[in-house]
Amino acid sequence: MSKHALEVLLDSRPRFKILKFLFRNMERGVTIKDLAEHTQEDQTTTRKEIIKLLEIKLLRQEGKKSASATEYRLNKEFEFFSELRDLILKSSPAEKRHLIESINKLGRIKFAAVGGIFMDKESKDPLAVDLMIVVDDPDRRKLQIFLKSLEAEVGKEIKFAVMDREEFLYRMAMFDRFVRVLLEGPHEKLINRLGVGL
Repeated sequence: MSKHALEVLLDSRPRFKILKFLFRNMERGVTIKDLAEHTQEDQTTTRKEIIKLLEIKLLRQEGKKSASATEYRLNKEFEFFSELRDLILKSSPAEKRHLIESINKLGRIKFAAVGGIFMDKESKDPLAVDLMIVVDDPDRRKLQIFLKSLEAEVGKEIKFAVMDREEFLYRMAMFDRFVRVLLEGPHEKLINRLGVGL
């Protein structure tokens, strides 16, 4: 990979979010409007980032019916494509710390665990969730903002579950499949004030 390509890839937070979205949604082409909406960046910034990724040939342009209908797709022939995908999609410890801090601001958090997309192990099970939060008296507005922002960071819609302590403990005691799918599969407990030991 050329020095110029590396510089282009590593010097922008919006670009990182755009790349994360593109790598998580490789099966489809996306428009600038689509990308801006999903990454919570404005269209001007998104357009500039797309131009830079086109310059280094990491993106391909498709369907030039009109500027707004033009779609972009990752170029799988890009040198070190697989390595770059792994690097972009791998979470860093700093991201994990930030996630824990953000979750703690949502209310009286008792438990939080991630699986699925956060472990790079998306499940086909319809009951599988990527994020489970157990919280008493959650701030619903904050929760909605947090989830929207998290989806922009992750680059894909997040399947999540939110429940209070009583419901969670009841489901655990009943060996509820919904709870067990996450906790018996690959997962990581971010917050565990309930002493859940699975």
